[in-house]
Amino acid sequence: MITILSARRYLGLAGLALLTSCATLPQDDAAAPDMNGAETIAISVGPCFGFCPVYNVGIVPKGKITFEGLRHTVVLGERQREAGAAAYRALSADLAPYRPQTGTSTTVECEAAISDTSTYTITWTDPRGNQTVARHHRGCSSGPGRALDGLLDSMPSRLGITDWAKQITRPGESRG
Repeated sequence: MITILSARRYLGLAGLALLTSCATLPQDDAAAPDMNGAETIAISVGPCFGFCPVYNVGIVPKGKITFEGLRHTVVLGERQREAGAAAYRALSADLAPYRPQTGTSTTVECEAAISDTSTYTITWTDPRGNQTVARHHRGCSSGPGRALDGLLDSMPSRLGITDWAKQITRPGESRG
């Protein structure tokens, strides 16, 4: 015969086991840390005075790339592709000198810049959603921003999005 006390103890242990097993299941694959807590990297390319491509591109540690063409790009809307973990590691290493202190925002130094060019926003997001942001106004003729211009110019080719991000002017579409 089961006593009330032993029944409560049994139900309490069963409930605890159920809660514990639920707590260890991943709730959402997108929210789960990727590759030992590595950050995702997103780069937003903003408008210029002319018909510059405007798009967002992101890469996760395993190398999945998400592209979103916003304006003046061959592809409008979202596309995805796999580039591999090596592409992520290489981009992460190349952007490291421009990454500000964790959790802060900064602007990459540019001693002299051409006006009316695109602005880039590079965002590193850790698995908990904390962001670190570097902004850069394209067209540096000197300073740290000049090297970053070269890196950002090579980014579409490196990530395999050149054909999506190419500049195109559509009839009736405004500048900027």
